[in-house]
Amino acid sequence: MLDTRSRRVVAALTLAGLMAPALAPVAVLAHGDVAPQPVNTDALPDVGEEWLTENPYRAEKAGEETWRAALHIGDSGYNQNCARCHGLGAVSGGLAPDLRFLEAAEYGDEWFAERFQHGYTQDGTTKMPAFGEVLGQKAGWAIRTYIETRPEDGALDGHSDRLHKLRDELAAGQGDGAAIKAELMQIAAEVKTASGAPVADSVVSRAAETLTDDPASFKHAAEVLTIGLSAAQ
Repeated sequence: MLDTRSRRVVAALTLAGLMAPALAPVAVLAHGDVAPQPVNTDALPDVGEEWLTENPYRAEKAGEETWRAALHIGDSGYNQNCARCHGLGAVSGGLAPDLRFLEAAEYGDEWFAERFQHGYTQDGTTKMPAFGEVLGQKAGWAIRTYIETRPEDGALDGHSDRLHKLRDELAAGQGDGAAIKAELMQIAAEVKTASGAPVADSVVSRAAETLTDDPASFKHAAEVLTIGLSAAQ
């Protein structure tokens, strides 16, 4: 079962909306011992039956709205099907490759598509099950979208002090929401990915996405920042 630290991380990320709740009760299984969980991809455009060699859901190809939908669907799909082996937030604990560093280009896409479709067997032992036929291409590329947007280690270090101040303002219900949102978006645009993808899906971008004109959103955005900044330490 999940150890105490992992349970705290799962609970924290779930509260922040950064992890699918379905992951919380699962056991940590041996690498390859995974029963694929279905992924709802109805919100994504069809990409045909023949597997592509490049991720079709990147913003420059599919547009911002489709990219964001793929990101959130991939988040859920990854955490239900991949996190137990490849790590929470795609940060590997050593059991499986750290997918954050898989290059966000055609070479990385081809490697990912091959493994996702067919799995991986070594010396007669299944190291990774085949997900292709069960989950389908749309789910595969959505998961790829989520993986390639993971921030690199230490990506928030240079912004930590300012983010803590913005968090405190939000928690107190103070400040101009529109101005804070704009600043969060500016910081989010500077967060670098480990894969080389141009845009990171970080706690900063999630907080900015949460923040609206509704004063109640200030508290939610503050919680996202609090948990994300704590996890980054």
